Amino acid sequence: MSEQEFDIVEAENWKPKVLLIGTVLGAVVGLSAAYLLIKSSGDEAPPDISAGQGAKLGVLVFGLLRNIATLGE
Repeated sequence: MSEQEFDIVEAENWKPKVLLIGTVLGAVVGLSAAYLLIKSSGDEAPPDISAGQGAKLGVLVFGLLRNIATLGE
C-alpha cells in the first residue's frame, strides 16, 4: 500500500473513532449526572424536578451542543 493510499484510509477511519469516544463520554457524563441527582435528593424520595427546571436544563444542554459543534470551525 502506498503512502497516499494509507493517508486516504487513515483519513476515513477517524469518524468511527470520534463517534465511539463521544458515545462513551456521553454515557459517562449521563451516569455521573444521574448519580449526582440521586445524591442530592437523598434516599427518602425521588427527586422533585419542575417543568421550569427541565426547560432550563434543556436550553443549557442545547447551548453546550451548539458550542461543541462550532469547535471545528
